[in-house]
Amino acid sequence: MEPIAIVTVLALFQLFVFAFQVGKQREKHEIKAPAISGEAEFERMFRVHQNTLEQLVIFVPALWLFGYYVHSLIGAGIGLVFIIARFVYRGSYLSDPSTRSTGFGIGALAMMVLLLGGLIGAVVSWL
Repeated sequence: MEPIAIVTVLALFQLFVFAFQVGKQREKHEIKAPAISGEAEFERMFRVHQNTLEQLVIFVPALWLFGYYVHSLIGAGIGLVFIIARFVYRGSYLSDPSTRSTGFGIGALAMMVLLLGGLIGAVVSWL
């Protein structure tokens, strides 16, 4: 399960980096907390961070379920695809939000494979 733990830490570190980048945008554009609107550049980074946080609620348990019931190394590989997809999503969203679909879609597909794999693995193990 070590590969799963490593990918989990990488995903959490990615979230931390995105949060830090939101803070930098707050400073740059002088947007005082708790405001979440203002300059478009800040709003885009804020949405990237929030969307990543929303995705992690599903991703982390799905990753661990897949790793436990299916295969930890394959799960970690799929998890890395999710993390890379979040960077693609970030880059697209920051440059032109209308182009974010590719990164979002790849990440969602990776997450669904983990989720369904974990479910199927648990059912098979139970039976």
